[in-house]
Amino acid sequence: MAKSKPKSPFAGRWRIISMSAWDNDYIDEEEEGFFEFDAKGGGEFHFGYVHGQMDCRLTKRDGELAVEWTWDGNDEMDPALGRGWAVLKGEELHGMIFFHGGDDSEFVAKNVTKRSQGK
Repeated sequence: MAKSKPKSPFAGRWRIISMSAWDNDYIDEEEEGFFEFDAKGGGEFHFGYVHGQMDCRLTKRDGELAVEWTWDGNDEMDPALGRGWAVLKGEELHGMIFFHGGDDSEFVAKNVTKRSQGK
């Protein structure tokens, strides 16, 4: 019998509350900025005019559970791609997102899955 994978602590929707490269007005320009990780190793994100689909892997950073990903999407309707990573610090997700050949930004996000599911 195949073993089931343990549920990832990253699974769910995370509301971006800050980014080092952009202010909150930009983060929420089209909709509230977010990262969303599914249980199958995928996900998506949106902030400003940037939207991407992620291919995620659980790993360790400094001995702590982490998630790393590559992404493919668009920035103001132009093709864009890159990579990112995140770790849990208390109830927050802290990480970095990188654009191939371009910008990068630290980010902090809070899980909003429980609020939307558990009313």
